Amino acid sequence: MKQEEFEVLFDEWNQALQTGDPAKVAAFYTSDGLLLPTMSSKLRHNNEEIKDYFEQFLKSGPVGTLVESNIRSFGEVSINSGLYSFSFKDGSNKLFRYTFVYRWNGKRWMIADHHSSRIPEE
Repeated sequence: MKQEEFEVLFDEWNQALQTGDPAKVAAFYTSDGLLLPTMSSKLRHNNEEIKDYFEQFLKSGPVGTLVESNIRSFGEVSINSGLYSFSFKDGSNKLFRYTFVYRWNGKRWMIADHHSSRIPEE
């Protein structure tokens, strides 16, 4: 995966967030995808659980922006780790660490693993 490909995938995922439809967001994840979310301590192990997380998260009106991305590819698996920020409808803006693990399914890159966490307070 190249930087440009990841940026397109991120933009598509981010646009799905902005629809407010958790099913559209969950569609970017593999059926057995794992989500380690920022705003919940509960791990999500499949599309239904991922959709459940986004039902709550999307109520805050998140809009993502890439700050830094670092891509490593290993055949049909690519990993992107870095920083992204989200602005929310309450006017707040927060910076988070992320890791997306993508798996090629023969047609497109799908999110197999997604970890997002707050930056520790200094």
